[in-house]
Amino acid sequence: MKNDEDYKDKLTDEAFKVCRLAATEQPFSGIYNDHWLQGTYLCACCEQPLFSSDSKFNSGCGWPSFFASIATKVAYKPDNSHNMQRVEIQCENCQSHLGHVFDDGPKPTGKRYCVNSLSLQFLPT
Repeated sequence: MKNDEDYKDKLTDEAFKVCRLAATEQPFSGIYNDHWLQGTYLCACCEQPLFSSDSKFNSGCGWPSFFASIATKVAYKPDNSHNMQRVEIQCENCQSHLGHVFDDGPKPTGKRYCVNSLSLQFLPT
């Protein structure tokens, strides 16, 4: 497993802050917020497949949103920062910060994976 310093050459400063230091990009600023091509969203750090475009939806929150992840590719971690109780989502492979998951999404899962665009790469089909 790489350490955080190994990602400094691969990522922009902004992406490093989001992926490795758990920062959050500004809402409506990410390239994948209003992105509707068919394909797979990969981890920006290790290129592990994380989300299918088939599960992407417009939540209006300002970040790319998905109702499901690709099975076993996303890890879940309690996050009590900023006086809130949330569930952080990370890449299972490299522990890169992706965003958070909430229980206010659409059917069939009721989940809303709220993901930073800077945490993702896109592979079209």
